[in-house]
Parts: sequence; C-alpha cells; structure tokens
Amino acid sequence: MAEKKINPILKQVLELGPTLVFFGIYMWIKDNRYSLGGTEYSGFIVAALVFIPILLGSIAALWWLTGKLSRMQIFVALTVIFFGGLTAWFNNEAFFKMKTTIVYGFFAVILGIGLVQGRSYMQFVLGEALPMKPEGWMILTRRLTAMFAALAVANEVIWRTQTTELWVKLETFAMPAALFLFLMAQITALGRFVIDPDQDAEDAAKADAPKAGDDGHR
Repeated sequence: MAEKKINPILKQVLELGPTLVFFGIYMWIKDNRYSLGGTEYSGFIVAALVFIPILLGSIAALWWLTGKLSRMQIFVALTVIFFGGLTAWFNNEAFFKMKTTIVYGFFAVILGIGLVQGRSYMQFVLGEALPMKPEGWMILTRRLTAMFAALAVANEVIWRTQTTELWVKLETFAMPAALFLFLMAQITALGRFVIDPDQDAEDAAKADAPKAGDDGHR
C-alpha cells in the first residue's frame, strides 16, 4: 500500500508527543506512591505504564493516517511493551530504563552487521529521502553506528549512576537532541556526496544536446 501524505506537523506531534506526555506525567506524579492490586508502585512506574497505551495509540493513528508503519516504529513499540511489562511485573524501574540501551544498541548492531557485509542499511531505509553516493552512505553508516553505540553506553552509565529524574530529562530531551544534531552535522559534512537530481538532469540534457556546429548527421 502506498504511504498516504499527512500534515507534517501532525506527524511530528504523533511521533514526539508520547515521549513529551510521559515526561509531563512523570514530573507531575514523580513524588507519589500508588497502590494497585495490593502492590505499591512509584510515580515513575505508573508514568511508564501510562506511556505504553499512549505510544500504541499514537502508532495506531500514524498507521491509520498514512497506511504504513516503519520497521523502527514496530520495533520500538514491541520493546516498550516488553520492558514496560517487565517493569510492572517485577516492580522495578531498571527494566524500563534499560529499554533505551536495548533500542540504541540494537540499531548499532544492525548497522554494524551491514557494514561487515559491505552494505549500508541506512541507504536502504533513507535512500529515497536523501539521494547520496554509496561512499557517502558508508561513511554516514559507520559514524551513526558509533553514535548509537555511544548513546547505548551513555544510557547505561546515566541510569545506573544518576537519579531517575535526571535520567528522564536526559532521555526525553538530551539524547534525541544529540542524535538530531549529530545527523544534521554529518549530512552537512557529507554534502559533497549528496546527489542533486536537478543538477543530474541538467548535466544529462547538456550531454545530449548537439554540439555547436554539429548538423546532427554522422
């Protein structure tokens, strides 16, 4: 099924909204304790459990509006459900915090496997949106693999050594911002590899045009 176009602002709201809602709920109830089914849960765990249906609803809305879901969205949804379930079952915040490590680590491993095979899975996913020469994709993939690995390590260090509140703030804002700025910097640095379709068409037209003084006969 061809992907349907939706308002880009709405798309951003649906993609980023659940994380921001989780942040807001956590900051609101972080100091509270809740008794559910005879078990006492922290405000963090309750916020994490509320986050799961909000995220699934957002993904369902994207699927309904666009007719398509990316593999990454499906993977993130399954990861959140799995680790959210473990968090509730064992009443342990660590499982939900480890989710971020698993996601970033998974991306690093998948991209790394492609590099070992001499392929760029980034090109497979984003090639249509960002036309670029193969060597550019390989450079970007190597750097992004290292970035994902660094974020996975950073998440492990942060949640194991810092407060939950600091982890939530860094998870919500700092890590996504760092990844976004990294990608923007890399795309700018690799600009020489980016393919301009308009320029290619112009060059092809010039190559096909008759040379001056050529009467068109051989």
